Amino acid sequence: MGLPKIVVLGAGYGGLMTVLGLQKQLNHQEAEITLVNLNPYHYVTTKLHEPAAGTLDPDYARVSIDSLINRDKVRFVQDKVTGFDPEKKQVHLEGSEEPLSYDYLVFGLGAETETFGTKGVLENALLINSLNSVRMIRERIEYNFSRYQMSEEKSDELITIVVGGAGFTGIEFVGELVDRLPKLCRQFDIPREKVRLVNIEAAPTVLPGFDKDLVDYAVKYLEDRGVEFRISTPIEAVTPDGVVLKGGEELKSANVVWTCGVRGNSLLEKAGLETMRGRVKVDEFLRAPGYEDLFIIGDNSLILNDQERPYPPTAQMAMQQGEALAKNLTAILRGGSPTSFRFQLKGTVASLGKGSAIGIVGNRKVFGTQASLIKRLIDWRWYYMVGGLPLVFKKAKF
Repeated sequence: MGLPKIVVLGAGYGGLMTVLGLQKQLNHQEAEITLVNLNPYHYVTTKLHEPAAGTLDPDYARVSIDSLINRDKVRFVQDKVTGFDPEKKQVHLEGSEEPLSYDYLVFGLGAETETFGTKGVLENALLINSLNSVRMIRERIEYNFSRYQMSEEKSDELITIVVGGAGFTGIEFVGELVDRLPKLCRQFDIPREKVRLVNIEAAPTVLPGFDKDLVDYAVKYLEDRGVEFRISTPIEAVTPDGVVLKGGEELKSANVVWTCGVRGNSLLEKAGLETMRGRVKVDEFLRAPGYEDLFIIGDNSLILNDQERPYPPTAQMAMQQGEALAKNLTAILRGGSPTSFRFQLKGTVASLGKGSAIGIVGNRKVFGTQASLIKRLIDWRWYYMVGGLPLVFKKAKF
């Protein structure tokens, strides 16, 4: 009988924390650990809005997987997962005819864009969901600013930026754009007042569900810097020319970025699991219902809070799940019992650009530069958790 096989799909926050925990806690020849990821790197999802706006080099959000794992304990497979069979305990990969077998599977693949049925999103909008996608956003904006400057017609839609969604990603991206636009306008000799930055949200407030004082602060801060908010305004379609709003109004823009939300990975539904917006309601040990060997974490797991409402999928949640799962898998392999997972919310901070942010840390509201510093410390903490001080000094922007 061979070693127990643990296969981890995805090197996001949850998958990476699971693998790093396992390689630290398990001895040599205690298990065969395989990490499968599409790219040879982990990217820091919570920083993607910065390279998208052009305020940060994409490499700062990228960490080589080889620099983090111990190859003596972890096998890394760079490939695309095309499906998995929870009954046969097999994972199917695009680049291999032979399926990957497992005894324990950790599903931590990334989420997919939630369109809410809006027409044309995937065909016409730009998305903040990978390093390549954020490069496209930055290049598209710069290209259109250049087109505006070079053309005789001076079409306003070329320098109109529409951001669909005013949740955390949308607001953080808008905050970075507020910082970038003055420099961009100087670069292309375009008056700042000519440029429109419009943030559209279907809900009746920016940052739905967040503290009102903090929301009011964020809205005023961004409005004072030229952001136009369209609240309680659903987008009915994204077209090659811009967006169509509820009621038929058309807002022309050559730069439409969609940040309205995510859903779980479609491979879960294809495997026959019951989902809600693509997410699986896991048990107290992060297992899919009916399976002792299938664990689902990160954006794909559905966990309810004390009010029986789903926790939003966040990096903080995925990190804690990965840490807990590594300990539980180690305990199971050694004949012990797993421990129930309980999410501990440590705070929430949203950036409004380089010099300002809002958030709740413990029971305390934080605003402005203090919140911005806390946000930076949160980023540094992640680098420290996965790569220690050397990675912090390599990646941190002091």
